[in-house]
Amino acid sequence: MYRYKITIAYDGTNFAGFQKQPKQRTVEEVVERAVNKIAKKPAKLIKVYGSGRTDSGVHALGQVVHFDIPFDLTETAMLHALNSILPLDVVVLKVEHVSQEFHARYGTQGKRYQYRLALGEFVDPFKRNYTGHWKFPLDLKLIQSALPDLVGKHDFTSFCASGGHTKTNIREIYEATAVFDKQQNEIIFEFYGSGFLYNMVRIMVAVLIEIGSHRRPVHDIPRVIEAKNRDEASGTAPASGLYLKKVYYPSNFGK
Repeated sequence: MYRYKITIAYDGTNFAGFQKQPKQRTVEEVVERAVNKIAKKPAKLIKVYGSGRTDSGVHALGQVVHFDIPFDLTETAMLHALNSILPLDVVVLKVEHVSQEFHARYGTQGKRYQYRLALGEFVDPFKRNYTGHWKFPLDLKLIQSALPDLVGKHDFTSFCASGGHTKTNIREIYEATAVFDKQQNEIIFEFYGSGFLYNMVRIMVAVLIEIGSHRRPVHDIPRVIEAKNRDEASGTAPASGLYLKKVYYPSNFGK
């Protein structure tokens, strides 16, 4: 068997998330269908494995998937074959031959997420599926002052929605930034860490918005972390603004 690692981008608007679900259109399902078509409908279903789930409406700029097929194609041939089959809201950006030791999910050493928050009184109809939206004044300096409180290794139970299934809620955030894109009138958040809990990025953004709106003290995050109580960080930013930007593995960790 030959193992392939593919990096894909997708518009999550019309997907019920990444993971396969009965009677739902998911990214995993359409990629798996394409792979099995290339393999000419093998006797045993070829499964695909993603680096992790993304929820309904969440996008990806660099999701990683691996699969095994019983014959060898060049990376270029596989790239063109998959993109000729996949729907227009999914594209394969890169194909790599990898060893059998590689695993898209269990081999990850970090992930980077981006959150785009559009500002302004009204929702831009051309952004509604691709950004969150906030119509009230925001103090970016307050948000930037609060970001270092997220950095480091913490128990992020307060920032985990119910429904997540993990052995531990301890994660490490290596980097957290927020910048203003004047041309787009958006705040662009980025979070780079060892991994993220269910809805964790969207909850962090919601808390930061409250800080920037003077609805929370600027350094309230340490208290929220210490509480280990989801009720202390009750909001969740919309899925539409969230993007899985990059997945890190040993060969490119920190790059």
